[in-house]
Amino acid sequence: MKKKSQVILLAIIAVLAFAAAMAINAQKSGKTEEPGKYDDFAKCLTENGVKMYGAYWCPHCQNQEEMFGSSWKYVNYVECSLPNRAGQTQVCSEAGIKGYPTWEFSDKSRVGGEMTFGQLADKSGCSLNEPGEQSGE
Repeated sequence: MKKKSQVILLAIIAVLAFAAAMAINAQKSGKTEEPGKYDDFAKCLTENGVKMYGAYWCPHCQNQEEMFGSSWKYVNYVECSLPNRAGQTQVCSEAGIKGYPTWEFSDKSRVGGEMTFGQLADKSGCSLNEPGEQSGE
């Protein structure tokens, strides 16, 4: 009888642990992500045909990503490096990408190296409004 009660107790603990994990997961998925500071700007860049070619190991590319923060997910980013830095992806080779980062604009012009928000705004026609500023649109 003692063994049977131990099995029941373990089953109850397992059910409670599972229920707790499900509740935590439901709570996490119910949260909405806060908008990023540069979401509108990053979306505008992508809508206006701007893309950045880069490599995961490139410190300048990492600086560009950090500059955008959580808004980076809206930037049209093309990864050019194969795993373990074993060469360049076919899409980047065919595009003639020679360095990272390379920003390409809708007129097919390119700028190599890190760009500031001001430079990106000037080149893309996108407005960089800080949160709370009125948009000119």
